[in-house]
Amino acid sequence: MRLALLTTLTMIAFAANSVITRAALAGEAIGPASFSVLRLASGAVVLVLILWGQGVFKGRAKIKPRVDAVLGLAIYAIGFSFAYTVLQAGLGALLLFGMVQITMFAGAVVQGNQPKPLQWLGAAIGLAGLIYVLSPNTTEIDVNGAILMVAAGFGWGIYSLAGQKVEQALIATAASFVCATPIAILVWLATGSEVYLLKGVALACLSGGVTSALGYILWFYVLPRLQTSTAAVAQLTVPLIAMLGGMVFLGEVWTLDFTIASILVLGGIGLSAWAGQRG
Repeated sequence: MRLALLTTLTMIAFAANSVITRAALAGEAIGPASFSVLRLASGAVVLVLILWGQGVFKGRAKIKPRVDAVLGLAIYAIGFSFAYTVLQAGLGALLLFGMVQITMFAGAVVQGNQPKPLQWLGAAIGLAGLIYVLSPNTTEIDVNGAILMVAAGFGWGIYSLAGQKVEQALIATAASFVCATPIAILVWLATGSEVYLLKGVALACLSGGVTSALGYILWFYVLPRLQTSTAAVAQLTVPLIAMLGGMVFLGEVWTLDFTIASILVLGGIGLSAWAGQRG
């Protein structure tokens, strides 16, 4: 019961990132570049403080960031913020989640894993869902925003693949947040001045310090305790929770396009995850 509750809380935190980011940027309380900087910086501060409280800096723990993880996290955070200037919360989460899973599937293939036929079919169905969303014939969807979110999903997929190779997840996450922040600052400097309202700053710090940093800590805690298939199915709920959050807090509308894309993307990923667990 406790594990189920923590897993649910983690999925809500992941979905909340989409709702919080969209709330800040749709209301123009802050610009996307500024949001990225504050999100990464506040996440870095929280994670470093947690490590400091655990006495990590007094020991001999190796705090060495991976270049692929840092770049992946930066691409994700920046693309995520810019995409949510035009995308609804649920649709953005769906695109992000779908691209993350496809990137990780491709990474597994490159690393020499041999997917089963049903896994290939599931990946193809999920990819068809992303193509549907990106199609120029799809109505009420900003293609540029969708492409930015796909890029963010690719970045998060690279970050996730890099994370599979580390032994101390919390230390590696803190290092990635610290090192990705200067990249976001460079983008902020390149894009010029942006508006700063207290609401926007507060939402960016909430996303970075709470739903990102603490959300990832929760995920690293529950993930080793979950079966792989259970973890995969749990993540399928994130876009749907994000869409519900967008409807409740932002007045967004559940559309036919979102329904079709959800069936394709989540159904395909679910099929691939199920096939991967078969003997």
